Amino acid sequence: MRLSHILATTAALTLGSTAVLADKFVGYGAVDGWNVHIDTEKGTCLVETKDDFDNVIQMGLTKDRAIGYIGIFTKAETNIRTDVKQDVALLIGENLYVGEATGMRGNITKGYSGGYVLTDDPEVYDAIRRAPTMTVFPEKEYSFIVDLAGTAKALDLAKKCNEDQLQ
Repeated sequence: MRLSHILATTAALTLGSTAVLADKFVGYGAVDGWNVHIDTEKGTCLVETKDDFDNVIQMGLTKDRAIGYIGIFTKAETNIRTDVKQDVALLIGENLYVGEATGMRGNITKGYSGGYVLTDDPEVYDAIRRAPTMTVFPEKEYSFIVDLAGTAKALDLAKKCNEDQLQ
């Protein structure tokens, strides 16, 4: 199930963390605490930031550009499994979005684990651009808050980056 919008104020979600960069990523630019990278395998761009707790937040597009993803990765111990999807909810502004998180471990940088959700709903990214924070409600873990400061400018730069990859 892809992340979709529902009207509510409570739910459940799980995500974790991954991060810095491997050879498949090439720097494109930086703005307001976010880095924009070209994913050379997908031919798309992603935005990435690291918070004060060493958690990494990433947002980007799949190779076909039809689906967006939001990933959160951490060095902290998690119960996130790569073989099990977990129900998740994201409270962004006044909107609640629900879907499934897919776990990942060490996909970019060793020592990080976490997960990502997929969405084909452009409203999710519009909400992220406007909201100061996103509250994540994991199915099995405690909720946590993600700082979204600077995402509007970062997503604008990623849009330009994605356009450049098509040329």
